[in-house]
Amino acid sequence: MTAKRGLITDSFKVVKRARRASKREKRAIPPPPQKDGAEADTETVRDKELQKLRQFDLDWRFGPCTGISRLQRWERAQFHDLNPPEEIRDLLLQTHTDPEYYQSLWSEYPL
Repeated sequence: MTAKRGLITDSFKVVKRARRASKREKRAIPPPPQKDGAEADTETVRDKELQKLRQFDLDWRFGPCTGISRLQRWERAQFHDLNPPEEIRDLLLQTHTDPEYYQSLWSEYPL
């Protein structure tokens, strides 16, 4: 005669553990501290402008950006009819004294 084979759960007793409610509770994350209205607006505008310039640096369609300033790269792209964004040029001309705006993303790296 053949013995009837059952499931493994037939041999062992199933024990379920009670869940601990204290570990499952999610804690609320407090919102970041807010700054003054005028100060926060200028920082967000600056951050948005720098983000646009970083995107310009990373866009390969306008040629390499190492060893030259952002404005020089924009002018070179314009000379070669690559149609760089005019807003980048306007932004660079408005803030030509700030090195964070003027220098490319890769300016701190040696050639």
